[in-house]
Amino acid sequence: MRNIDHHSEIQKISTFLANYLISSGMSKYIIGISGGIDSALAAALAVKGVGKGNVIGILMPYKTSHPDSLADAEILCRHLGIEHHHIDISPIVDAWFAVNETDAERLRRGNWMARTRMCVLYDLSAKYKALVLGTSNLSEIMTGYFTQHGDSAAAIEPLGRLYKTEVWALSKLMGLPQKIVEKVPTADLWDDQSDEDEMGIRYLELDEILWAIDNMDDLEAFDNDKVKRVYTLIAKSAFKRSPVPTPEAPCSP
Repeated sequence: MRNIDHHSEIQKISTFLANYLISSGMSKYIIGISGGIDSALAAALAVKGVGKGNVIGILMPYKTSHPDSLADAEILCRHLGIEHHHIDISPIVDAWFAVNETDAERLRRGNWMARTRMCVLYDLSAKYKALVLGTSNLSEIMTGYFTQHGDSAAAIEPLGRLYKTEVWALSKLMGLPQKIVEKVPTADLWDDQSDEDEMGIRYLELDEILWAIDNMDDLEAFDNDKVKRVYTLIAKSAFKRSPVPTPEAPCSP
């Protein structure tokens, strides 16, 4: 696994966020605060870069979301001292499924929740003249552990070059609430959901394998089944990381 200078990385990303906001002509960042580590670190880096008065947190629980998620999101917003708003997305989500797709399985419902949250964020971004701040890390991006046009939709991805284990390291260094740093990673789209259970591998092992693959290092030191699992995750999600395809340009007669 790579060894990075955590202090320098914090400064680099926060400066990047400050410069990008200036160049965009916008005045603020707006971010969905889930109560998890990724949105916590992204918000903290934005606060360091542009100041707490220029970061807005939006808390968007669904009726089945774990109560701790909302509580931890509140803790994070108070810790950072940022303006934040609580929006229950249950009526928006339920309106579609109750009328049109009553038998939809939980994956479809979870994806709808993720896309609903991003619709809310983008609408409020227009209201507040703010850029939508993303929360996806490199581990999620490389394995496709995100919803297209949902949590992957953002104006800027400050964690996009950080593996999940590095997200934890930077979060500890920035003094984020211990409860958030130590909690089990979950998208909280249904009961007892866990990132690592869904992916079938622990983040520590995943990041080491991803780093080795990305640098074409020898993979013999890793469990062969886990290496195959990671390659499968990467291959199956390749379409998520590609630009929207278009046909070749029309030919002249």
